[in-house]
Amino acid sequence: MQNTITKTFNSNKISFMDNNINNSFYFIKKRLEKVFLEEMESENSIFRMVSNSVIQKMAMFLSGSAKRACSIGIAGETASGKSTIAYDIIDTLETFAIEFGINDLITRINTDDYYYDRSDMVKAAGSFAEFAKHYDLDIPQALELSLMKKHIKALLSGEKVYLPKYDMSGTAKREDNVTLAVPSKIVISEGLFTLTEDVVDAFDFKIYVDVSSDVQKERFYRRANERNLGSSVDEVYKNASDKAKIHIYPTVHNADIILSGEADRQAYKNFINKILDIVKEVHFKNVFLYCV
Repeated sequence: MQNTITKTFNSNKISFMDNNINNSFYFIKKRLEKVFLEEMESENSIFRMVSNSVIQKMAMFLSGSAKRACSIGIAGETASGKSTIAYDIIDTLETFAIEFGINDLITRINTDDYYYDRSDMVKAAGSFAEFAKHYDLDIPQALELSLMKKHIKALLSGEKVYLPKYDMSGTAKREDNVTLAVPSKIVISEGLFTLTEDVVDAFDFKIYVDVSSDVQKERFYRRANERNLGSSVDEVYKNASDKAKIHIYPTVHNADIILSGEADRQAYKNFINKILDIVKEVHFKNVFLYCV
């Protein structure tokens, strides 16, 4: 999809109910517009597209106008960099939370943990490599996305949930009710199918990570060696690429932010810190009452 997405952002088209908003909302909105526009116009921007609704939604949560937790969904093709970006977002926010003594700021939900348990099939096949030749892991139906959506909605409603854990080392084993997740101010999830129709409406902010085919392939083969895919790697890659055209690439249309999966990692953190700088300028305790 490289070269098909233009950098488009026009703050004048954003619709705000300025007569009914508080001063914090208005202040944050104007500052966010400036920060986003500067990044969009910069060389090697982390953004490939930002929709006109993002600023308004973000200002609502940052100001406390939206009186609940917020959710972020990150999707993209295999080896696009979505997990790395999610980790960098989490790391930056957790550093901020520690500095200012904020509890329960962010909860991560890994989409991959919702793959159905297929450990019996791996044992029957003799190895994960043989299993992968006959079982398609690159379709939404391989995951229990309805359970993931249920868990996200519960967390946003202030409920505790126990998350599953999927073994990515090659056993295809999933254990349920493993990890306790407590309600937090932000719920973030990333995975291949995070923006598919079965779960996309659980997210307030929908991010798609775009990457060139050459970079993606190099990353994929490096990861395949780590997972001991052996002689099946070519077949697995072809299947992943073919299925992505059907199940993942189209979800870009559900995104309100498209990120470059090839930007420098520090650039993502720098941008988040610019947003956090805005937070520091407003009434801190009121802003963080609901969402960062």
